[in-house]
Amino acid sequence: MKPGFGVLLKFREVSFPLSPNLFSLPTSLVCLVRTICSPANCSTICQTEVGGVKEEENEEPKDSKEVLSNWGCGEEDISKLFLRRPSLKKANHLQLQSKLNLLRGLGVSASDLVKIMHCRPRFLSCRLNHCFDERLAYFMTLFESKEVLARAIVRNPSLLTYDFENKIKPIIAVYEGMGLSKSDLSAMLQLRPTLIPRTSFDDEKMEYIRKTGIPQTSKMYKYVVTLIGVSRVETIHKKVANLERFGFSETEVLELIGRCPLMLTLSVDKVQRNMTFVLGTMKLPAEVVLQYPYLLLANLETVLRPRVLLAEKMKEMGLELRINAGDMMRAWRMKEKRFLKAFVTSQSEDVADELKKFYDCAKRTKRLAVTSKKNANRGFPF
Repeated sequence: MKPGFGVLLKFREVSFPLSPNLFSLPTSLVCLVRTICSPANCSTICQTEVGGVKEEENEEPKDSKEVLSNWGCGEEDISKLFLRRPSLKKANHLQLQSKLNLLRGLGVSASDLVKIMHCRPRFLSCRLNHCFDERLAYFMTLFESKEVLARAIVRNPSLLTYDFENKIKPIIAVYEGMGLSKSDLSAMLQLRPTLIPRTSFDDEKMEYIRKTGIPQTSKMYKYVVTLIGVSRVETIHKKVANLERFGFSETEVLELIGRCPLMLTLSVDKVQRNMTFVLGTMKLPAEVVLQYPYLLLANLETVLRPRVLLAEKMKEMGLELRINAGDMMRAWRMKEKRFLKAFVTSQSEDVADELKKFYDCAKRTKRLAVTSKKNANRGFPF
């Protein structure tokens, strides 16, 4: 068979199935076909095609390292992945290629893959293509863009492995039934990666939500609902009772949680230590934390104590603070640079140096017996 004959037949079959007579075509097309299908050109085409096949065969990855390299991972990324999951070196490279192609379609990059494997070392050993198209379509209606979906997957890669029909869809339906919009759920799934597996509601939790007094139209509503949803009832009991020891009623505590949902994320020990400092050192009534929850949220060793001690030092030196008590409460929330500018560097040079040394020393003071503290791991903190 002459070179180009098969090409000519293929050209006629595909492009002109209803025109067996080549010369019935327009003159311009006849010239074009004769030029393309000339022996010289067809020989070149065949060589190019054969060369391309050989090149593709040569480019076919032989192991998982080559698959990762072709996918976009650098040497450093690959070493991190193999260090986190050594069995990945011997993984089936065809299956690995298929999974990486799915991730690429979602917009997951090589650096994102390193983050995913850091928190889920077995991720690439899991099945990712189960209900994948249906799962992707569902998530696209929820997150509305692949960029947001990619961020959510990096935060919680298990979104691709959770049981879609029996886990993901029912939990999302529960929150939607409680008044959360898709945009609220999108934000909460990124903020609380364990939202899907940890959520559970009963009558007692629903009563807690009601007692917070927060309406569904409030911006805080989604935070209150999701935090109570992922928390254990026993944990909520302990944290409410801990604040009740300082003279608050259950209603006051729950209303405080409604205004500042992060109260549910604070440990019992942290609340006790901050409250002791507020009552004992700052000489303030307990009710002040209802108006200024930041007094419980702030880090005692690096923020609250050094700033309070600095204010007392300035009073001892006869320096005028020039702000009232309410402004001082807001001053505790300032960023470090702004706080120093307002109270330290605004003084004369010698006074500023003395105050800066005192402040740095106060920040370096460590908690007593912190090295002997037992770190009791009790699982999920909420």
